[in-house]
Amino acid sequence: MSQRKQILLNAFSMNCVGHINHGLWTHPRDRSADYRRMSYWTDLAKTLERGLFDGIFLADIIGVYDIYQSSVDLTLKESIQLPVNDPILLISAMAAATQHLGFGVTVNTSVEAPYSFARRMSTLDHLTEGRIGWNIVTGYLDSAARALGQSGLGEHDNRYDRADDYLDVLYKLWEASWAEDAVKRDKAARIFADPARVRAIHHDGPHYRSEGYHLSEPSAQRTPVLYQAGTSGRGRQFAARHGECIFIGATDKATAARTAKALREEAVAAGRAPDDIKIFVGITVVPGRTTAEAEEKLADYLDHASPEAGLAHFAAGSGIDFSRFDADEPIDYGTGNAIQSVNQLARQKGWTKRQLLKELAIGGRYPLVVGDGAKVAEELIGWIDEGGIDGFNLARTVVPESYVDFIDIVIPELQARGAYKTAYADGTLRHRLFGRGDRLPDNHPGSRQARAQAW
Repeated sequence: MSQRKQILLNAFSMNCVGHINHGLWTHPRDRSADYRRMSYWTDLAKTLERGLFDGIFLADIIGVYDIYQSSVDLTLKESIQLPVNDPILLISAMAAATQHLGFGVTVNTSVEAPYSFARRMSTLDHLTEGRIGWNIVTGYLDSAARALGQSGLGEHDNRYDRADDYLDVLYKLWEASWAEDAVKRDKAARIFADPARVRAIHHDGPHYRSEGYHLSEPSAQRTPVLYQAGTSGRGRQFAARHGECIFIGATDKATAARTAKALREEAVAAGRAPDDIKIFVGITVVPGRTTAEAEEKLADYLDHASPEAGLAHFAAGSGIDFSRFDADEPIDYGTGNAIQSVNQLARQKGWTKRQLLKELAIGGRYPLVVGDGAKVAEELIGWIDEGGIDGFNLARTVVPESYVDFIDIVIPELQARGAYKTAYADGTLRHRLFGRGDRLPDNHPGSRQARAQAW
């Protein structure tokens, strides 16, 4: 019998109160309002490591959700990703509290120059001993563009064109500025780094120019593990070129399978292999010791959830103010300039405002799995087998309860079925995910960039 594919698992969170499943901050057992305290994050990191999670995936936004009702009123009342603090500053503390947990952090390419960002990620790769990943986003909020001093959000495909150029700068800095043997640490000879083995990069691209030495010596992974979530046509092209872990939205297994197939075909067209990418689906799980317990827990959660807050979040992704529509009025989703895959999904489903609110009953729109440990385990395995994916970004409901319950109830069932690891493997985050070493594979454009600048 062939060995069963083992599920990869990230906790999906954000440095804020309300992330995906909105309104649950009002639950009496929820601690998400403690997001400002370091112990909240270090305790969570230790809990996830107990559950052998591959990583914690930290979302982020620059800007605010001001599409719904043309204001931030509901956003503020329900804390719909506002206030939101910087996720990068959490990682060193969580890394110090753990030994194996990986960290995927979201940073928008529109916010800062690639030169300074390269140092920040190299620093984290050093301090985590190779456990850092970067979720590449290009932004989708007009409010963010205005706050950053721009006239408005750039055109969708052009944002990816700029990001391609941004990555080319980073690859030169991370992969080609310092030779592998540049650092000597020779006290007797008074040579810390060999000048002949360090050089400035020169980049003159369509959107970015950079000349200078990378400020950090080579880290364990050099380039962090690259996460990406684009599933529009241009987004898939970008993900196929750069992405190693790709986050997709899918309401069912058949949709996941189609999207996964298209992404792997795009990767092959970009000169990579189908298994050079790991594909994750966002999912919400409410487990119980028994089916009845799980259903009672869900009913309790639904009493505190806010579908309208979920609708306001959905409005930001689609660029449509749903407050202007009657409950059953047809909605023209168009193509939009924000998250095209959001509008594409809503257009395919033909969702009205009433149907959206039903979909968002728990405050978020990810697939919802409810049941005892055995039922949840079988459902997750079904997503892997039928959906052609590799793992999940597990959204939080009540914190930390939802993660503790998943670890205590679901993971033993997955392990009993051979679908989840029983111990961490050694090595960096990239090696644990792919089993092929610490660095980018030879067919990745980052490695090709390094070879183009070969010593």
